[in-house]
Order: sequence, then C-alpha cells, then structure tokens
Amino acid sequence: MSAASGDPASTPTVATLTPGPFCRRGVKDRVGVSDRGSPGSRVPPAASIRVDRRRLLTRVVPLGALALVGGACGQDVAGSHPGTVPPPDRPLALIYRGPAGCKGCSEAVATLLQTAPSSFHTVYCGPDEEVSLSAQALSHAALYAQPGGGNNLDAAWSAMRPYADAIRSWVRGGGHYLGFCMGGYLAGFDPGFGLLSGDSREWIDSPGATVHTIDDAAVTVSWRGQPRSIYFQDGPYFTVRPNSGSTVLATYSNGLAAVVVARYGRGSVGVTGPHPEAPASWYLESGLDDPGGVDLDLGYDLLETTLRT
Repeated sequence: MSAASGDPASTPTVATLTPGPFCRRGVKDRVGVSDRGSPGSRVPPAASIRVDRRRLLTRVVPLGALALVGGACGQDVAGSHPGTVPPPDRPLALIYRGPAGCKGCSEAVATLLQTAPSSFHTVYCGPDEEVSLSAQALSHAALYAQPGGGNNLDAAWSAMRPYADAIRSWVRGGGHYLGFCMGGYLAGFDPGFGLLSGDSREWIDSPGATVHTIDDAAVTVSWRGQPRSIYFQDGPYFTVRPNSGSTVLATYSNGLAAVVVARYGRGSVGVTGPHPEAPASWYLESGLDDPGGVDLDLGYDLLETTLRT
C-alpha cells in the first residue's frame, strides 16, 4: 500500500500502512529504522521557503523517456498508472523501494516530496519495481531519496553496493541526494556511498545521548535554534569536517549533528538521523506523544535547503 491522492495540486488522501518487521543494525552495532505508515502534513509559510524551479525543471523527464529506462514508468504514489510520464511542470524524484528499505518508509518520503513547496513527481525504483535504479534512470531525475529501512547496515549496504558508483557519479554531476535514517547512514563511508565530508555514526551510543535503546522514541533537537520533538528510531549523527562548507540544520541534545546539508561535486546531499517525514500514525502505533504535531515542515526545510545548496 502507499499514500494516494488525486489531483497533484490537492491535498493527498493518506492511507494508513500496517507496520512491518522491526529493523536492526549489524556489524556497526545496530540501526533501528522506522517501519511505519504514510504521513500527514504541516505546511510552513510559503514565503519562508524558496527554490530555483528553473534549475529543477532542467531535469524534468521528457515525454517517453522513462520507457527507455525499464520498459515502463513505475507507479507514482499520487495515483498514476505504469506507463505514465511526469507532468511537464514537476521535476522527477526517484525513491528507492527494495530490500535496503522497509515497508512504509518509501511511501512516507513520497508524501513529503509530493506536498513540499517544490512538489515532485515521485517514482519508486529498485530491483522489484518497474523502474530499476540505474545511471540511465537517475539521468532523468532531479532528486534521489534513500528512505529508512533495512535489517542491518551491512545488509543494506550489500543491497545498495551495486548502485553506489551510479549514485555517486550522478550526485557529483549535479543531482540531489536525500537520506533518511538508514539513508543517512548509507551516505557515510563505513560502509556507504561516501557522499559526506565526515561520516555517520550511531547516536544512541554517543556520550550524552538521551536515548539508549533501539526502540521507537521522540527526541528533542535544536532545529535552526528552535527546540523540536521528532520521531526517532536509532538514527545516526554526522561528523562534519571543519571548513567543508556543510550546513548543520539541527543538532541533538548533546550537540552532535542530527541533520546536515552539504555539497558533493556539483550536486548536494541532505541527510537526517530523526524522521521529519513521520506521520501521526507512527507516534500512535509506538505509544509516543507528539505535542507539536507532525514535522513535515522540517522535512520541507531539509528538502528545500538541499535543493538550494
């Protein structure tokens, strides 16, 4: 199942997804990544976020181009059918869905991208999707998203290793990478795509962490200087090399980087340890309080900052 909507300009109808197996990390200790449903929405003031759409629209898929990628376009989570092409006024975002992800995580990211100020046409890609993850498929996309998921980091990396060179080359050439939780771990070096100036590490084992288990939790971060409570399940923190030009959008309570945006070649990378894409259903299923409501506005900030970088 996935989130669904009708007209792209309208508010999407959100479908609740059944949770899947709990995710854990392997050799680098463990990575618990949320396996939940599709989100609701909280939209920030339109004036607070701006992006150069001309830059994005240079990567809008031309009519029929995806037919050359894998025979047919994968289903858009807004409700289009296989064989369709992106509308001419929206850029394409490829979202990984496969063994390195978890059920519901790709759909949550898709809803974020569809409802953001820079609205995307979203297509799933992966080994069991109608569009495979390849250099050719990426060449038609403005953005690639790696959602949370995977049984462990080593298993996730084993599943993603065949695509690593294509992803690195595409971002280096001007693409935008967005990584959530496991997607943040995979942006690092040990192991991973090597898209960051530093690396990704497990936050729950860091000195001063307020969460010490892989269970679902809500953590308070400082996002652009403002405290916000966000859904969290054993996500990473990020080391940032001095003078690398990286932007730290949010820090954990112990001061470590929770959300980072950086340049990579002519492209950009945005990564987050917590889950700003999390819907209210994730909190309800985990018995967590969500006093500030869902945090899609923070996800929009991460997206738009990544696109502008």
